[in-house]
Amino acid sequence: MNHIAIAIDGPSGAGKSTLARMVARHFGYIYVDTGALYRTVGLYVLRRGADTRDPDAVGALLPEIDVEMRYDDEGVQRMYLNGEDVSDLIRTPEVSMAASDVSALPAVRGFLMDTQRNMAKKYDVVMDGRDIGTVVLPDARVKIFLTASARERARRRWRELRDRGVEAEFEDVLRDIELRDRNDSSRDIAPLRPAEDSVMCDTTEHDLEESFELIRSIIGERV
Repeated sequence: MNHIAIAIDGPSGAGKSTLARMVARHFGYIYVDTGALYRTVGLYVLRRGADTRDPDAVGALLPEIDVEMRYDDEGVQRMYLNGEDVSDLIRTPEVSMAASDVSALPAVRGFLMDTQRNMAKKYDVVMDGRDIGTVVLPDARVKIFLTASARERARRRWRELRDRGVEAEFEDVLRDIELRDRNDSSRDIAPLRPAEDSVMCDTTEHDLEESFELIRSIIGERV
């Protein structure tokens, strides 16, 4: 049986995870947040005090890392690092930047690639990230490139951090968003870009429900 894969790519703060989770719930698919995989690796590298941009230093740590995705009773993805639930710890701005750094390293991408592809072989999935439609699942049934203006994405991320009790200045969040955009788009390995056959969705002027309806209708037409 061939399973259905839906790829949702886009820059940091575009709302990929929230919308992908809503879409997966609507269609009864498994949601796979691939960014959480890289965040988990980034968290471990930070904890070890290694340079997140040093391929040799990071590569040497990979054998020590056990990354596991689990799903709770409500189907929400939880991330485990060597048996520890780090689902909340990986959402800080510092870990976001570390994730951007390690995701540019071929060794890390290879380390996590099989995990991502095996999920798509076993289940109908909605998978979000930055290179799902271009590299990880190039044969995905539906490919969506989700974006919004940098300022709007920063505003969403700032509110998300505030709601979790994390203190952050808006201008700092905006600066991190813009820096990560540059890093993700200019890296040599799997740069952030839409697949040629992806559908572009700009949600700058849309609220969450409007964005969900837009994506749901796109998927419904193709699945």
